[in-house]
Amino acid sequence: MKSYQSFRIGKGFISFLIDKKALTVFSVLLLVTAFTFLFSTGMGDMRIGPIQVLKTLAGYGTEMDELVIQSFRLPRILIALMVGISLAVAGGILQGIIRNPLASPDIIGITGGASVAVVMFLAIFSDKNNSLTVPIQWMPVAAFIGATVIALLVYFLSWRGGSSSIRLVLVGIGLSMLAQSLTTLLMIKGPIYRAAQANIWITGTVYSATWDQVKIMVPVTIVLVIISFIFVRNVNIQELGDELAAGVGSAVQRNRFILLLIATALTGSAVAFAGGIGFVGLIAPHIARRLVGSSFGALLPVSALLGAVLVMAADLIGRTLFAPLEIPAGVFTAAIGAPYFIYLLYRSRNN
Repeated sequence: MKSYQSFRIGKGFISFLIDKKALTVFSVLLLVTAFTFLFSTGMGDMRIGPIQVLKTLAGYGTEMDELVIQSFRLPRILIALMVGISLAVAGGILQGIIRNPLASPDIIGITGGASVAVVMFLAIFSDKNNSLTVPIQWMPVAAFIGATVIALLVYFLSWRGGSSSIRLVLVGIGLSMLAQSLTTLLMIKGPIYRAAQANIWITGTVYSATWDQVKIMVPVTIVLVIISFIFVRNVNIQELGDELAAGVGSAVQRNRFILLLIATALTGSAVAFAGGIGFVGLIAPHIARRLVGSSFGALLPVSALLGAVLVMAADLIGRTLFAPLEIPAGVFTAAIGAPYFIYLLYRSRNN
């Protein structure tokens, strides 16, 4: 049986191959994502069945169901969905251009840069009464700027007639450690109340998600993911190595810089609205690679769905398992990710 199915559009003007196994995996994960979305929307102090959730979303639910779903649960679940997609796709891109399975927004400092900017924002613009002197809506802008600054520093500090993969990783790890140190220093020097708020945000949570945030993040994520898929063939070429990629006509440095900016934008938008949720950009591409192989045409979509399921599940556990306490989703993404990597190390030791 053939592994690929060819498609031709416009008398062959557009043609492409689809991996049947990858399509099957993607379809199953799409169903899992939809079920997780519906199940998470219905869970809480007031439980609503999946069928009733669908009726409510279609406009046929009770007033109470509409109030609970539309006002309280749907915004945070949509943000969790978008954050998972963004971090997973960013992690997949970084692992491809750096050619290192440990590359992720967390490891090379992009998440850390966003965290430093937010803690600095809270420290600088807090008065003696622990009130912000500027609108809180500027905090996501600060996070995005911080992520971009670190990404540019990583790229340019690793440049020596070109930006090699190993230098990107080493410089990124160094800047990540620097960002963590600056974050800790700012939290110690700032007000105690703001330090506690910053600590929760750095861990990663979608607790305070609003419809205004959804209206910003959904279109931004969709646009950036579409751009990522357009550039996906450049990620495949990057994995051949700089010399081979240049030999087949790829503009290696230009494409690497563009892909790095795309990954930074995805990470910045996720961190801006959900904080420093860790491990998603690291673990989702790993699992996707085991399911569909290393071709990024299949890897990125599968990674996106895995990331979405991971963050939605982590948020669901955080707001239901220890109710009435709210545990940040980042705690559970780390708790899920760490055992998986221990398992990978155990398998590699036995192989």
